[in-house]
Amino acid sequence: MSSSKQKIRSLLTFCTALVIGAALIVAPMTATASSKTEDKQMEDSWITAKTKIALFADARVKGRQINVETKDGLSMLRGKVDTDEAKNAAEDIAKRIDGVKKVKNELQVVPPSKHEAVEYKDEAITANVKEDIAKDSRLKGLKIAVKTNDGVVSLSGEVPDLITSADASWTAWKVHGVKYVKNDLTLKEKKK
Repeated sequence: MSSSKQKIRSLLTFCTALVIGAALIVAPMTATASSKTEDKQMEDSWITAKTKIALFADARVKGRQINVETKDGLSMLRGKVDTDEAKNAAEDIAKRIDGVKKVKNELQVVPPSKHEAVEYKDEAITANVKEDIAKDSRLKGLKIAVKTNDGVVSLSGEVPDLITSADASWTAWKVHGVKYVKNDLTLKEKKK
């Protein structure tokens, strides 16, 4: 065998060993990253559950009026409460939950006498936003969740790119009665 063939064979063997070695190193790292993501999701779910229980147990607030979502230790409070005191109490309760890093208080203060009118208007806004999203060729078929709270529309779900996310926000903004659009849409991870 000539020395050039031996060099090529040695080089190919070395490259193959590098590829196999890299695969053996990266595979456990990928599995660990996936496991860490699942652990974070479980921890966030647990924080959400503890926060809801604490809100229901505290007489200063009506726990059923408050929606709680947690992502990476950030607890988001949404819904309608009767007074500023209830809004502040809910935030205080959430901050004291073990594992909460930060609280984003998006609670709306709506006096009980106006609840029914505001809820009816919010339902109509939600229906109109969903209808407009379904009509838009770029947005229909995507799983975009829509919630309205005192005229504030919250969008959640996954979209393929930032342009689609912006289109969804703009579509919601154009609906009559919308005061603000809260875009919580996330980008789908591209498969490698």
